[in-house]
Amino acid sequence: MAILSVNVNKIATLRNSRGGDVPNLLKVAIDLEAFGAQGITIHPRPDERHIRYQDARDLKKVVQTELNIEGNPIESFIKLVDEVQPAQVTLVPDGPDALTSNAGWDTIKHKDFLTKIVKHFKDQGIRTSIFVDPTIEMIEGAAQTGVDRIELYTEDFASLYDTDRDKAIAPYITAAKKATELGIGINAGHDLSLENIKFFSEQIPGLLEVSIGHALISESLYLGLENVVNMYKSRLA
Repeated sequence: MAILSVNVNKIATLRNSRGGDVPNLLKVAIDLEAFGAQGITIHPRPDERHIRYQDARDLKKVVQTELNIEGNPIESFIKLVDEVQPAQVTLVPDGPDALTSNAGWDTIKHKDFLTKIVKHFKDQGIRTSIFVDPTIEMIEGAAQTGVDRIELYTEDFASLYDTDRDKAIAPYITAAKKATELGIGINAGHDLSLENIKFFSEQIPGLLEVSIGHALISESLYLGLENVVNMYKSRLA
């Protein structure tokens, strides 16, 4: 069974829109774990438009499951991860002004850079993951960096799911099999939802973790956080 890590960026976005502390990010994270979430994911960006760097420090003190920090490994991000020491760091190649993550790493072009960053974090005992598109070349490139896991970028799957789910899932199955063959753990995230998560998790061999934020928070507006967390977990079982 893959574990569910809830991305709380959208909670931070809502909080920041009024300039106060409602909703309280730490309380939401604590409640999500009480509801059954098995991890908390954050993706701080340099402009701190949703998750602030201080949020990472504060969450480290209260998260009882696994804290996963995603981001582009620029100098300030590296320093933050070094300080916070999360259970997992996920390297994502988004630019500072990106609205959301929109592509995986070119693990061949950036092999030397990624190898250096992966070693830096692994030397501290932090599990490392690289955000990648579902292609054999990128999986093989990731393996050469010494990374522990990959996170499959699933927007293409989600976009095609309603029209041809078998075609949508095919490259992800191939990528997952290659990762397993190379001894890399498999995470996944981006646009996974209650509608498509069961099919995805059933088809992907060796899936260890999914990170879900936007859809989960949106669905919770109608169904409630506790209910939605457990709906995801039942689909991942």
